[in-house]
Amino acid sequence: MAAEKKKKLVIVGAGEFAEIAYEYFTYDSEYEVSAFAVEAPYRNMDRLFDLEVIDLEYMDQLYPPEMYDVFVAVTYTKLNRVRRRLYSFCKEKGYHCASYISSHSFVWHNAEIGENVFIFEDNTIQYHVKIGSNVVLWSGNHVGHRTVIEDDCWLTSHIVVSGFCHIGSGSFIGVNASIGDNVTLGRDTVLGAGAVTVKSLADTGKVYVGAPARPLKKTSYEQFSVELEDRT
Repeated sequence: MAAEKKKKLVIVGAGEFAEIAYEYFTYDSEYEVSAFAVEAPYRNMDRLFDLEVIDLEYMDQLYPPEMYDVFVAVTYTKLNRVRRRLYSFCKEKGYHCASYISSHSFVWHNAEIGENVFIFEDNTIQYHVKIGSNVVLWSGNHVGHRTVIEDDCWLTSHIVVSGFCHIGSGSFIGVNASIGDNVTLGRDTVLGAGAVTVKSLADTGKVYVGAPARPLKKTSYEQFSVELEDRT
């Protein structure tokens, strides 16, 4: 049974993640989804789930921020830069960006979670964890006590992040990666699927694979086709 609806939401995006966000917000939150919004050059449909799909550029006129919240449902394209840009656009227009936390996740009461965060089912968020804004945790992750996950990160599934870790902004963590206690990952780190580290990897923009994790020659910016002007 869907939760009682007390708030209205516009989802920014119309791809697979936007469809998933619609499903989860509809059946497991207090939000009623009212519309989808896509940047005009990329909008290729008029309706989705029988709701209108509008040009993002006119969203504040059709769905004003005084009445609607938004959620930016965009994946890790260009190492999370596209999602970051659209999130910043919505904030500049005066919107509050909703977060979704699955009712089938475990989040300790003193964890701090920012805006535009999406936490799927079976995540465990422990004591005094801090999660920034514009972060996605797909299903089945463990985030240990006192860990900090900075803004604009994407964690896939079945990742173990131990206690007192610090994950730099813009990072991407692959499926089944494991991170030991007191480990710092630098900004824009890519930790590949199944990678393991018990040591800090604090350099910016590096790609690490294997167990123990080792750096590749290719940077995370090259891996995700991030232009020079977007690397800050």
